[in-house]
Amino acid sequence: MLSLSLLLGLLLPALSSGNPARRSMQVQESRPSPPSGYTLTGPANPDTVLTFRLALTQSDYDGLIDALYDVSMPSSANYGEWLSKEGVQTYMAPTIESISAVNAWLSENGLQSKVISAAGDWLSVPMPVSTANDLLGADFSIFTHSASGKQAVRTLAYSIPTDLTDHLALVHPTVSFPNPYGYMPITNFSSSGLTGTRDGHTGPCDVNSITPACLQWLYSIPTTPATSKDNVLAVTGYVEQWPSEADLSAFLAEYRPDIDSATSWTLITLDNGSDPQGQYDAGLESNLDTQYTIGLATDVPVTFISVGANDDPTDDEFAQTLLDTALYVLALPFPPQVMTTSYGDDEEYISQTLAISLCAIYAGLSARGVSVLFASGDGGVSGLHFQECTTFLPTFPSGCPYLTSVGGTVNIPEEAVYFSSGGFSTFFDRPFYQEAAVSEYLAYLGDTNAGLYNPSGRAFPDVAAYSVAFDIIIDGFETGVDGTSCSSPTFASVISLLNDELIAAGRPVLGFLNPWLYSSAASALSDITVGNNYACSDFTTGFNATTGWDAVTGLGTPNYAKLKAILGL
Repeated sequence: MLSLSLLLGLLLPALSSGNPARRSMQVQESRPSPPSGYTLTGPANPDTVLTFRLALTQSDYDGLIDALYDVSMPSSANYGEWLSKEGVQTYMAPTIESISAVNAWLSENGLQSKVISAAGDWLSVPMPVSTANDLLGADFSIFTHSASGKQAVRTLAYSIPTDLTDHLALVHPTVSFPNPYGYMPITNFSSSGLTGTRDGHTGPCDVNSITPACLQWLYSIPTTPATSKDNVLAVTGYVEQWPSEADLSAFLAEYRPDIDSATSWTLITLDNGSDPQGQYDAGLESNLDTQYTIGLATDVPVTFISVGANDDPTDDEFAQTLLDTALYVLALPFPPQVMTTSYGDDEEYISQTLAISLCAIYAGLSARGVSVLFASGDGGVSGLHFQECTTFLPTFPSGCPYLTSVGGTVNIPEEAVYFSSGGFSTFFDRPFYQEAAVSEYLAYLGDTNAGLYNPSGRAFPDVAAYSVAFDIIIDGFETGVDGTSCSSPTFASVISLLNDELIAAGRPVLGFLNPWLYSSAASALSDITVGNNYACSDFTTGFNATTGWDAVTGLGTPNYAKLKAILGL
């Protein structure tokens, strides 16, 4: 494996002078047209400087995936022997040939790069649009989304030298577009009359006002404080969403008086991220995520990762924030054991190459023993948010096979909530650990929805949790929140508490969850068999919940006591 100093020496040469030699070029990525709603509105200013991220081809991606499954399959002799940072880098680092080839190309064009990943497989290269057009054989233009007014500087195709195709996997931003509807899968700020009961037995729950006490009863979550200070739950924060310490203190005082109301999170900032504590700085999403991780995972240390927003009003680099977060965590000597994200995107807005490159980083995190969880989205089969669709729109990163996607439920007993995004990826094939469960669901579907989804794709969500009418406090006032943004931190809290018990027993943490969830843990989940996520064709088409795995609630919702028993704790 190459040392970082050698990488820097190879990748940061002095600027060359003179005119570069022309090379034979080959299209690397293209799309026939911009995503629905976007139109070309003019050429980009040639002087506009864009910061590109270049993904170099990893030396042994297949080896990384083999190693991941070797340590995450419960039947493996190496189960739980999570890889070190250096062990993962061995697979992810590019070859010296790839480094030299890309370095020479940049140098001969007078460009300098910065290494932004510990393995040396990601570079950052700023350049003006005029240079990018020439270097990449591209036509960077301004595209505008008619309904939202969102603008972005993008191209519909770009090329790289033919002799670099084995060395350079991706240049971004190019053919991926911003999601005009945003990245937070929050449906609304109230219960919208969704909740109700079918048998009148709700324990401490008021189904119009979900609290930590309700979730503890519903999922058998203990209130016993965690004991390990090395067991960390990370919450990610994007698009200028910041949690409020005052609101958390008020939330704990009201809903968890047994927890010290001075309890807070450890703050990590990336890309000029921040966490202002002014009276009206609190974000709905960030307050939800921190209040329900700290409020459910009793005394588990929580880290809030605040990633800065892009200052350019004509651009929106959400994929870049996902990338930078994952690369940061991957480079830590001791990463958090669980990371929950309540944001996402739709596959239609990003390129398959970008999705695969990001998914590879999540594979690296999973191999290191990080349980990576994402909310599945709130648009049913129409994507992250409800939108017009003629075919079903899968979300990202939920379609990545190396993380856990969390859908949503409502009511007691639980039913699938109509907005729970789920379906089948168009980018990723179905992983082997899903084969039995998903094949049964496909047999149940038969010809229903034929042609509207990819039956061989990675299926999501994997699991689910309650997602309606969560009470939070924001700016000192109580309000209710709906969305799979509620589900992911809830499920993450369950995993964090199980990890604490595993650590106390001298055992490895759960790490990559899916092989375990689809095998031994499946019987400890509560199967959700009622409801659907219809969205397309005026909310008449979608998937139904049923016995076993389904494309609305996955394998079901957690039962802490049963999961603990499955683990032999």
